[in-house]
Amino acid sequence: QVQLVEFGGGLVQAGGSLRLSCAASGRAFSNYAMGWFRQAPGKEREFVTTIRSNGNTDYADSVKGRFTISRNNANDMVYLQMNSLKPEDTAVYYCAAGRTGWASFNRDEYVYWGQGTQVTVSS
Repeated sequence: QVQLVEFGGGLVQAGGSLRLSCAASGRAFSNYAMGWFRQAPGKEREFVTTIRSNGNTDYADSVKGRFTISRNNANDMVYLQMNSLKPEDTAVYYCAAGRTGWASFNRDEYVYWGQGTQVTVSS
């Protein structure tokens, strides 16, 4: 069974930075795409970014230039560096593991999910 555990969320002022981490276990991590999604109160869960097994990345327009996803296949970790945070970035952030080595913004392409970590950006 695949397990994903996120950590690193918290409270930060607008303009600040946070780094989220996601620890994966249970399958050959390097073979699969990994993504980050977020869900704000009263809103649908939305795509933030993905990193494929070949290292290729994709980002939502709302976070391009501010967020960076990376992965370390040696220790089965994926990271989300968030800079220039805005109040509208406030949400629960979820780590997700893809069905294959390639995935996009489509939630259906991700089969395993973490429990989420809260990020709150104050104005």
